[in-house]
Amino acid sequence: MATRSQARGVVIQLLYAYGSGNDKIEDFIEEVLQEQKIKNTQKQFAMNLFFGAIKYLREIDLRITHQLKEWDFSRVGEMEKAILRLGVYEIVYTLTDKAIVINEALEIAKNFCNDNSTKFVNGVLDGICKNLQMPLEEIEKNICPKD
Repeated sequence: MATRSQARGVVIQLLYAYGSGNDKIEDFIEEVLQEQKIKNTQKQFAMNLFFGAIKYLREIDLRITHQLKEWDFSRVGEMEKAILRLGVYEIVYTLTDKAIVINEALEIAKNFCNDNSTKFVNGVLDGICKNLQMPLEEIEKNICPKD
């Protein structure tokens, strides 16, 4: 039986495909999960994560962008974006313990990225946790100030 960690790993791959321009990946999610042997409760868990992250993608990306110091969101690698998007979704929109979310994201980053990316993911997710109470409107004003 697949674990939640394995389900998250597949969700990261789906978010990577989605972020890379394959927005039709949604049509194949059932097949991908079956191929990766993600079944039953873990399948539902993975589907909830994927579709939740897609639903709140704009808000998630705003929160990520807000944490980037002297770095443009468009320069963040697609794999790092996928990991961050899942992490931010879980931190902001689920009841999963934040330490578990960050630890899971770091383990996935270690498998798919380099050491610098792992540190980057850790820093961004830690910042998200610290600024969790900041309203999206305020974040948006900070990112796109009106003259």
